[in-house]
Amino acid sequence: MIKKLLIFSLLLSVTLGFSQQQKEYSFSLQEAVTFALDSNYASINARRDIAKAIKQKWETTASGLPQIDANVSYNNNLKQPVTLLPAEITGGEPGTFVPVTFGTKQNANAVATLNQLIFDGSYLVGLKAAKSFLRYSENINEKTRLEVRKGVINAYGSVLLAQELVAIFEKNKSNLEENLNETRKIFENGLAEEESVEQLEITLLDIETQLNNARRSQAIAKQMFNLALGIDVEAPITLTDDLDELANQNISLALLDASLNIEDNADYKIAQNLIEQRYFENRLEKSKFLPSLSAFVNYGTSANSDDFTFFNGDQKWFQSSVLGVSLNIPIFSSGMRSAANQRTKIALDQAKTDFEQTQQQIKLDLTTAQSNYQFAIENYENSKKNLALSERIENKNQIKFTEGLSTSFDLRQAQTQLYTAQQQYFQAMLEVINEKANLETVLNIPQLRINSEEIKDKY
Repeated sequence: MIKKLLIFSLLLSVTLGFSQQQKEYSFSLQEAVTFALDSNYASINARRDIAKAIKQKWETTASGLPQIDANVSYNNNLKQPVTLLPAEITGGEPGTFVPVTFGTKQNANAVATLNQLIFDGSYLVGLKAAKSFLRYSENINEKTRLEVRKGVINAYGSVLLAQELVAIFEKNKSNLEENLNETRKIFENGLAEEESVEQLEITLLDIETQLNNARRSQAIAKQMFNLALGIDVEAPITLTDDLDELANQNISLALLDASLNIEDNADYKIAQNLIEQRYFENRLEKSKFLPSLSAFVNYGTSANSDDFTFFNGDQKWFQSSVLGVSLNIPIFSSGMRSAANQRTKIALDQAKTDFEQTQQQIKLDLTTAQSNYQFAIENYENSKKNLALSERIENKNQIKFTEGLSTSFDLRQAQTQLYTAQQQYFQAMLEVINEKANLETVLNIPQLRINSEEIKDKY
């Protein structure tokens, strides 16, 4: 019976494991973004960074609150130290000594000490610095979530592009094979030149090569998409959105004239946080010039015995207690504190310069993103027209070739032009989607900020 249960448990675990490995996912673009914001590896660790900052803030706060320590010790003097006393004390001869052993062989002590910081400039600065670091972690998390969103959009579009390319190459290959078979029959009947067959064979070989590459690219694109989501790269996925529909949905001319509220930009917030941190580092070094004051009180008890009788009820324990105040006044450090103060002041000036550069960089990023987005829209419209023209040209050359009015070279040139136009059209759709995501990242659209209170209860 036990053997059967073990076999059943093993089969059940294997089945469950297999079913987990074969879990399938289906996403629209918005569903993929929402999923990734929660499950992406970088997003998960960014939330953990906020949790760490929360703990660090309390760690700093608690360092100025009462601290209680306890110490329990037991000593067994295996060989008690001997002290020599003048023999005259005991009536002995002058100039001689008597060996004497002081104390008991065993003793035990228990002491509890309460320490309280009364004043320390570095503690006050540390509290403010911890709050600043928490804000910095929140802003880094916001930046990470924006980048995760952009990455998922890019990866989602790349999978759709790869699927479209595979489909169009398969269609082109099927059409070419049909044309090649018809041309071979015409050649075998003596109504066409062998060169016509060879030109079509060359074109077919090119298409087969591109098709194989597109299939490999599709597999890689799916794995990159899964990685962006934070799931197993081998997990099967289905994308429910269409590339053409997404491209049209992502054309928003209003964004081309959108104004930037620079204070909403994540890079701006992070650069501002770095100024705060350098400022508090400088204040921390300055606070080391100030005295610090602390107090303590302890309570202890001790017992002594030649035998281990400390748990006996008649063992005598002697109580003690001390109350003290400690004032530490820094006087001279050979210029160490002054050098540290100057060093942190230089670091603060560097942060301010970086902040100014960041502001100018953000303005440049906005101009660049809007320009790239406008170009992507224009290129998409032109690619759509070029594709339509290329299809008509290829169709006309196909008819002329069939009727013997054009050469196979002309047909191949028209086909190559069509295939290039097809790839450019699909690539243009992806560029519209990606450039809009880049522009939205600069504008901080949508707002993806998480408040630390949302994370506090999870860790």
